Amino acid sequence: MRRTGRGPAAVPAGPRLADLAPDQRLRRLELTVTRRLDGLLHGQYRGLLPGPGSEPAGSREYRPGEDEVRRMDWAVTARTTVPHVRVVDADRELTTWLLVDASASMEFGTAELDKRELSVAAVAAVGFLTAGVGNRLGALLAAPTGLRRFPAQSGRTHLLGLLRALLAAPRTADHDGAPGGLEPPDLTDALRSAERVATRRGLVVVVSDFLDGLPDDPDQPPPWERGLRRLAVRHQVLAVEVTDPRELELPDVGLITLIDPETGRRREVCTSDRRLRERYAAAAAAQRDQVRHALRRSGATHLPLRTDSDWCADIARHVQSQRRLAAAPAGSASGGAA
Repeated sequence: MRRTGRGPAAVPAGPRLADLAPDQRLRRLELTVTRRLDGLLHGQYRGLLPGPGSEPAGSREYRPGEDEVRRMDWAVTARTTVPHVRVVDADRELTTWLLVDASASMEFGTAELDKRELSVAAVAAVGFLTAGVGNRLGALLAAPTGLRRFPAQSGRTHLLGLLRALLAAPRTADHDGAPGGLEPPDLTDALRSAERVATRRGLVVVVSDFLDGLPDDPDQPPPWERGLRRLAVRHQVLAVEVTDPRELELPDVGLITLIDPETGRRREVCTSDRRLRERYAAAAAAQRDQVRHALRRSGATHLPLRTDSDWCADIARHVQSQRRLAAAPAGSASGGAA
């Protein structure tokens, strides 16, 4: 949203995150997460499934007196005529895949952080909270230049490198689409890619405003809902919805020019019209309800974040509520841990 005319200049309280050097931004994010979330949210690690392991990792020959007969791999035993047992990976090792929407609509922001920077902050929180021995973190970045993949690895160096790459990702103003004239990937295609790379059961975090392809008819499902539902069948899925206050209501600031970041279309709007502001707020609320219902139908856990709110507190409240649901007796509550 771009405003025409001039108004009283606001006195900045300090440098914005975008004004800092990349290393300074990383340092601020790391300090914010570790100081405010570390210790508050960490607790006993719970496996994704009960038992010593659940993910098939191959087969090996049976060792009498050492292996349990119930772990026999009868298919391999029949093919080789030699007794084999199944080998599984322990559930103590968590693999987290992040899908970060870096489309043009995510570059909007009227608070200290824009939506793109808030998405990086959410990635930092997820990365530091899921860090642990053996845990791995991978990411897919859906940027205007195409879909970029970061292999799943462990360690703080890998996480900081991932955050640095997200902060330095090109913006729409720097490119006229993907290389070779290809269209930038939409959220539906990105979810298909996430389904292909997330082969082991784990946690999938999708960070987006979920406005991509949202139909005008609220009774019609968005195109990305099916992809989220497929991911939720195998993985724990956390949908982080990023919004800005100016997407929810218009201020009374006179004549402004609105620009669609996805298409470049422009429209002049007189925000002094009270009825127009009311219609805008009602339409925006209906749109967010549409997104919320779609996320609920897909089976994903919903975490809304706003650029003008305390995102650390929002994440802390969300994780604590999910842990309470997970610790509740069976049948008294339902929910998934984020």
